[in-house]
Amino acid sequence: TRQGISDIEARTAKRVVTTGCGQGSVFGDLMAEVDSITLPAATLSQADLYGIVNAIRLQETTYKSSGSVHGCALFHGAEMLVFVEDVGRHNAIDTIAGWMWMNSKEEMSGADKVFYTTGRLTSEMVIKSAQMGVPIVVSRSGITQMGLDLAQRLGLCAIGRATNKRFLCYSGVDRLRLQRELMEKGLSFTAQTV
Repeated sequence: TRQGISDIEARTAKRVVTTGCGQGSVFGDLMAEVDSITLPAATLSQADLYGIVNAIRLQETTYKSSGSVHGCALFHGAEMLVFVEDVGRHNAIDTIAGWMWMNSKEEMSGADKVFYTTGRLTSEMVIKSAQMGVPIVVSRSGITQMGLDLAQRLGLCAIGRATNKRFLCYSGVDRLRLQRELMEKGLSFTAQTV
């Protein structure tokens, strides 16, 4: 800003190196603010998880035709509300956050929503989802250690490697409602904390 930031030294004193590409940095008290986030009590059924994965599979995307882009979507149950692609996964999630804000007059709360990304569940993606008030994140990719640590700290349900009817629930397993009738023969579910 033209006047400068009066407390720039205090705001940049705490530096956290994040797990995203290029080892990003977060300055200030963002990590302290994480502890003030309370996510709503929401759950996701196994049927809706399969519906989300299928909706993404059927979605016409730039990625399918040319690759090199990340996709993000916001779901209510298995219904896709918005889908965004961008070269940067941060741009895609920020676009969804903006879409939610612009639709806030229509009660666009994250409480009953699920955030989907094609990219890894890094610490930044977990924090941004929590800041949007979305308690459940799904990815076709995996999760980083810092992303997992933050998801557990926040009580956020992080589901990765979600393709077809297979997935790994890394954290927040209490938010996932498994349905015995959807379990494939020979498969079992074991909940364990990491």
